[in-house]
Amino acid sequence: MKRHTLPTVAALGLAIAASSVSADTVLRASHQFPGGQGDIRDEMVQLMARHVEEADVGLQIQVYPGQSLFRAGEQWGALVRGRLDMTLLPLDYASGRHPEFSATLMPGLVRNHEHAARLNDSEYMGMIKEVIMDNGARVLADSWLAGGFASSEQCITSPDTVTGQNIRAAGPAFEQMLQAAGASIASMPSSEVYTAMQTGVLDAANTSSMSFVSFRLYEQVECLTEPGDFALWFMYEPVLISEQVWQGLTEEQQAALTEAGQVAEEYFSAEAAAIDQKMVEVYEENGIEVVRMSEDDYNAWLDIARETSYKNFAENVPNGQAIIDAALAVE
Repeated sequence: MKRHTLPTVAALGLAIAASSVSADTVLRASHQFPGGQGDIRDEMVQLMARHVEEADVGLQIQVYPGQSLFRAGEQWGALVRGRLDMTLLPLDYASGRHPEFSATLMPGLVRNHEHAARLNDSEYMGMIKEVIMDNGARVLADSWLAGGFASSEQCITSPDTVTGQNIRAAGPAFEQMLQAAGASIASMPSSEVYTAMQTGVLDAANTSSMSFVSFRLYEQVECLTEPGDFALWFMYEPVLISEQVWQGLTEEQQAALTEAGQVAEEYFSAEAAAIDQKMVEVYEENGIEVVRMSEDDYNAWLDIARETSYKNFAENVPNGQAIIDAALAVE
């Protein structure tokens, strides 16, 4: 009897342990960025997963990087329908469904990382987050990434330097401005830019400093325009959770996620400016010419943006003028 009792007890113990593990609620978090390669957006979500696990509230986050669960353009729709639990998403990718989100990638609207941090608690961001909530999602962590331009043809500084180039812009506001300056436009997520450049579909692209590094675009370009003192490009990329999923969590689990989001946001804030410098270093190490826009270049772009991106947004987006005015009111 004893020979059978001990294995039986051990098996029962394993079954109980397995049962307690499987009893945890597991949230699936999807994003388009490379995993395990130093991309800060993946690191933010992984940091949240570790923090939630340590909170011991019966909650786990399973992270699916690199579009391994949903493609970039599918994440918002999957999230708000409850098919996806969490994502870190460049919010402007959903502007086709909610045009208000174009205000989170508006040329020159964000001046620097400190200004971006002040925008997070402003009336402007309150308007954006209201649209997010009304359509089935909730922000857990804010992040704004600076970005620039890169080209295989010629350095992009003043508006005339994009004439004739086939360029990827990250959203409608930048597309309108660039097209007015004489560029041809190709729309795609940042995760597809490398292949498009490799195959000659694109001559140039603008995207975040982090994406310029993690997607290894230095292998396909000749010149990089860094954000510098006149950053034309800033993009809001929050960590989001499905509101349907959120309402199904316990108060303890919600509190753990909220705290994890704050930890991730603080981590990002401390690293944000360093990302731009890392991009410059990586490109220079790979023999890529690195340039900056002058103040005159920046102002020339803004003149075009006011007559295209800003004007179209104010005239065609619900509450558009009020959203822009609220953003511009933040010093």
